[in-house]
Amino acid sequence: MNKQLFMLPEIDRKKTKAAVESAFEKYRFYLLMVPEDKLPKVTATYSIVPPSFSNEFYSSTEQAAIKRIELEMERENYIKWLVRGINRLNKLEREIIFKRYLEDEEVFDYEIYNEIGMSERRYYRLKARVFYKLAFILKIEIYKELSY
Repeated sequence: MNKQLFMLPEIDRKKTKAAVESAFEKYRFYLLMVPEDKLPKVTATYSIVPPSFSNEFYSSTEQAAIKRIELEMERENYIKWLVRGINRLNKLEREIIFKRYLEDEEVFDYEIYNEIGMSERRYYRLKARVFYKLAFILKIEIYKELSY
């Protein structure tokens, strides 16, 4: 009589952790990004096709400017999204994530738990919990496929 009506999906821990780390990596990349390939061309290009007069942009400078604005907006929205998610964590959790993944210099876990005066075991447990908490906040958790 103790029959379960439905199965809750199980979190794929490895893939979820990888998704959160990937989000941090993308954040760092966006902070340092200078889109060289999106800059306008400075060399002249010639074509034997006569110009067509329509409402579309054909200038490489205009296209580069539009692409750069779109990229800037995407980057800005991504950074705001991640920061809002991190700000929902408590102070200690934010400190761990910021020091480990978001600062300019890359640091190791042992440096962080020594700096904040935490045992290694407690640090790793808290860090693992923060990863899943952040994955749920950002809605990037990954579930295992259900097999019936």
